[in-house]
Amino acid sequence: MKSATEVSTLQSAEGVAEVVAVLVAVTDLSARVLTVNGGSTLPYGPLTPVHRSLQAGVREWVREQTQQPMGYVEQLYTFVDIMRTRSSGHAVIYISYLGLVREAAEEQLESQAKWLDWYLYFPWEDHRQGRPAYIDEIFLPHFKAWIAAAEDDHQRQHRQRRVDLCWAFNGKAWLDDYVLSRYELLYEVGLIPESPHFDERLSTEPVGTMMRHDHRRVLATAISRLRAKIKYRPVIFELMPREFTLLQLQESIESLAGMELHKQNFRRLIQHQDLLEATGKSVVAGRGRPAQRYRFKETVLLESILSGNKLPLSK
Repeated sequence: MKSATEVSTLQSAEGVAEVVAVLVAVTDLSARVLTVNGGSTLPYGPLTPVHRSLQAGVREWVREQTQQPMGYVEQLYTFVDIMRTRSSGHAVIYISYLGLVREAAEEQLESQAKWLDWYLYFPWEDHRQGRPAYIDEIFLPHFKAWIAAAEDDHQRQHRQRRVDLCWAFNGKAWLDDYVLSRYELLYEVGLIPESPHFDERLSTEPVGTMMRHDHRRVLATAISRLRAKIKYRPVIFELMPREFTLLQLQESIESLAGMELHKQNFRRLIQHQDLLEATGKSVVAGRGRPAQRYRFKETVLLESILSGNKLPLSK
């Protein structure tokens, strides 16, 4: 990531850099991202810092562009889009931010803004119903061909290690926060439309919906960051309603991680961390017993969630 001084220098040389906002919500147990331009881009545009902090400027910019209220926000990364250039010939610079929000009603948003499930763009990342079959049936043959085309044995072994680690082949475990690494490998091999090597014969179902201006790479970076962060910080607090059941909390985290969690181990882990308190209320869902409702303790943002442990995955 570039320093504030470097960004300032680049802005002075090229005018105002662009800001890209990745706004994430969990709605009806679905991990969602705010998009514009028919879902083809994230909210973006020139940002002129008018506040003492860029974060404050981003909050105002997002509100003006989409009317979506902002909650938690952090700087994500600074990207250089070599596919877009300014009149001077220099590449466009993105200063990206990750925001965690509660989704505003559609009628409150600007007409161009729309919330969409993020697995529309990364279908291979959703393993809640098991590993998608096309990873082995469609992606793997292309990976093997790419590995075989390496210039020498050293490069061939390096490619094999990358494929195994990213896609959980040859005994490797699936790492949920390797979203960006998997996306970049798909780009390099030519399995997504953004790639100059894309095979037009591929079905669009497994490769997901593309985005303009390299925004799918920005989104992949945000998902990687968030999936890693939910393992050790209570950021899920920003995405939950004030009161919820333990099942709703588990399924919300599952929607972000793209993986099913072990129910009993998850509950023991959450209760051990002492993050929640019972509200004294319950809710009846279906024919089961009433489920206790909880809320996060007031001190939860100062505490660690899951204490750096791995998520308790279902076997």
